[in-house]
Parts: sequence; structure tokens; C-alpha cells
Amino acid sequence: MGPARSVTTAVIPAAGLGTRFLPATKAQPKEMLPVVDKPAIQYVVEEAVHAGIDDILIITGRGKRSLEDHFDRNFELEYFLGERGKHDQRDQLVDIAELADIHYVRQGEPLGLGHAISVARKHVGDNPFAVLLGDEWMRADVGLLDGMIRTYERYNRSVIALMEVTGEEIARYGCVKPEPVSDGLVQVLDIVEKPSPADAPSNLAVMGRYVLTPEIFDMLDRIEPGAGGELQLTDAIGLLLDEQAVYGYTFTDGRYDTGQVLDYLKVIVELAAERTDLGPEFRSFLVDFVREYEDL
Repeated sequence: MGPARSVTTAVIPAAGLGTRFLPATKAQPKEMLPVVDKPAIQYVVEEAVHAGIDDILIITGRGKRSLEDHFDRNFELEYFLGERGKHDQRDQLVDIAELADIHYVRQGEPLGLGHAISVARKHVGDNPFAVLLGDEWMRADVGLLDGMIRTYERYNRSVIALMEVTGEEIARYGCVKPEPVSDGLVQVLDIVEKPSPADAPSNLAVMGRYVLTPEIFDMLDRIEPGAGGELQLTDAIGLLLDEQAVYGYTFTDGRYDTGQVLDYLKVIVELAAERTDLGPEFRSFLVDFVREYEDL
């Protein structure tokens, strides 16, 4: 086993239909729904860039053109803002387009996360890569992806993000059978997709961040449709376990599922409350708002 290559490429699947947010997502991607004043997927791209990744492949589907336009230059709008002296806003737009080298490929059919990752093979080649699910947002100060990449560089093996969940929640996620390695790190002995709570091998759920070795593509070629009739990345990772070790990087805080309406609302409130320009007035509003409800 040679030295680990640096992880400089990320794949962001963003081809889902966003049915939980209908009718808002009928004509726009769920990843483009605003979180305060930025679309959800921009936070995901910024997280990858913060971890040292400069090459990003976004897996898109039908009706995702606005997503591509968001990360492209808009010279007319930039000129308009410049002419009116709105230089900070103009510079923000330029910065978005220069975040990273961003590429796009169509999934074609929505055949599951495993299929979405498989279409990245030509772009990724024989290199390790990160996967960041486009509708899960992680706080940058948690440093989750940085820690996962460091773990990959140490072991030269795939690393998946894990978080403890409670009760019935495990049925919504992939779940692992872990063997402790060190504080916050486990080796994955088995992995199953959306088990019933009674059959779950642990309470450690797979979250939407992965660092994968290129051998995962061979496993994706071998899997059959699984849960929901889709090609599941979890099943491919299960096959990979027979060929090489896979590690789980556990974390506890800073995750929001912006694909769930309630979590989407929570992250908007938290981010707005922390903003120096919005926070003081917004927090005051929230205090008054909660008091009014308590008095009802």
C-alpha cells in the first residue's frame, strides 16, 4: 500500500426531485432553495473548498439549469451592480464563480445515489474523491470533511461520516457495525441501508459525507437495485468491505438536513441569528415572537 494521494476532487449529487418541498421545487432544484441569502448548495461547495478541494463535479438532472447558472459568471448583472456603485455585491458574485473549478454531468435517470456516483467515474479517474450530498449542510467550524481527509491520508482507505441517532431515526439512514479504532474513529465491519430499529447493528448512522477510494466504482458496477428499487451507495460500500478496510469518522454536531423542511427552517434561523448584520434585530424579533406564543 503506497502513500495516500491528496483528495482534491469532490462529487456533489444534486439530481434529486425534492418532493418534500413541493410545490416550491416544481420548477427549481431543491439545492437552490435559499438558506438566508445563499442557496443551500453554495454552502456545500464552500465546505469542500474550505477542506482544500478545488475540483468539483456536480451531478445534475432535468431542470437543474439554474444551479449551473448560479456558479457561472453573469456579466450583465455584474456590470449593472458596478454602474450603481454596489461593488460589494458585484464582488460577491464574482467570488461565487471563482470558488473552484466546477463541472457538471447529467445523471440521466434518478436511479439512486449509487448510480449518481457511478456517472462520476470518467471525471474522477483513478483518484480518491469526496462525496458531499447536496441537501445536507455541515457547519464549517466543525471541520468534519477536513478530519475525514486526514483520516484517509493516514490509512489510504475510504472514510464515511457517522453520527449517533436515536430510536426510530435509524430506519432513515445507512447503519454500520463498528469496531473502535481510536477516539472518534471506527472500522466498519458491516453496513446496511435503512434497517428496522430491531435489526440495526448499532445506532451509528451514515451521514452525507464520504471520502472514497476509486475502487468504489468497480463495486458500483456490481450492485443490484436495493432499498427503494435504487442503486444504493451503501451496498457498494458493503462490497468494498470485502476488498479493503473502510473507516467511520464519528461526529456529534453541526449537521442540518436541508432536505427536511423542519431542519431547513432551523438552519435558516440559526444562521440568521448569528449574522452580525441581521442577528441583533432578528434575535430580538424571535424573543418577542416566542413570548407572544407563550402568552396564547
